[in-house]
Amino acid sequence: MWDFSIGRAIGILAGTLPFIALRIVIYFTITLAYVLGTGGSAGIGYGVGTVFGSGEDYAVWGGIIGFGLVSFAVYWIREWLLYMVKAAHIAVMVELYEGRSLMADGKGQIAHGRAVVEARFAEANLLFVLDQLIKGVIRAITGIVGGIGMVIPGLDGVARFINTVIRLSLTYVDEIILAHNIRSSSDNPWETGRQGLVLYAQNGGRMVKNAVWLAIFLWLLTAVIFVLLIGPALGLVYVFPGAASGFGIAIAVVGALALKAAVLEPFAIAALMQVYFQTIEGQQPDPTWDAKLASMSRKFQDLKDRALTGASRAA
Repeated sequence: MWDFSIGRAIGILAGTLPFIALRIVIYFTITLAYVLGTGGSAGIGYGVGTVFGSGEDYAVWGGIIGFGLVSFAVYWIREWLLYMVKAAHIAVMVELYEGRSLMADGKGQIAHGRAVVEARFAEANLLFVLDQLIKGVIRAITGIVGGIGMVIPGLDGVARFINTVIRLSLTYVDEIILAHNIRSSSDNPWETGRQGLVLYAQNGGRMVKNAVWLAIFLWLLTAVIFVLLIGPALGLVYVFPGAASGFGIAIAVVGALALKAAVLEPFAIAALMQVYFQTIEGQQPDPTWDAKLASMSRKFQDLKDRALTGASRAA
């Protein structure tokens, strides 16, 4: 079974309600942008299409274009979301895990979390580059500790399914390494990130097992949310003309993913954070795993190079 306490994860989540509320506002604002962007563009397309005698076809293309434009905008604000919301929320969760008071400095919870992140990562770009490097290394770790090979004839499809579940379960590893980085409070986040990845890899079996359990829970809950949202979403886009009503499914998917990102993902991070911190307690990075990651991932070698540069600057 899993090694985390569901009660403690919920407790950490409940202790960060201001951040949960902020995430709900942000992600449902994004959902509303999808609704308005898709529906509005479909309406414009329908109006243009009636001039050329093909309103429904133009409505579909208008909806696709609107959906794409909103997706492009969301892609470009991801750096801000990481720095000002996700990282700050993780910083507060680490504080709660350690049992420290969040109000000791007289700031509100959100301001406190952002102050911790700004002290640790002076610029959003630094954290974003570090996060991208970590994501790249995680793909190598997935290949090392997550792959399953089947030698039984006819079961290769089962192996592919299991490997897919494992890959999906490793979505939150970069957030766990970020939590380790914030908890360590070292003056070289590149080196701390490197060590955190090695520690994760050398305990990969236990971490993957817990991550798979959480992935199953979260995607089942997301599916339930989607089913609950599909009716209202179809009703909402029904007011738009023609074939644009088909975008109701897309809107329901986006809404379900928004709620997953706002509430379910922080729960998963709080749960995996427990397992990771408890597992690595008293451990040192294994040089064998360090060398293995360096040989398999160019991103890891880049991280090591940046760590050495950061150490020389600190000296």
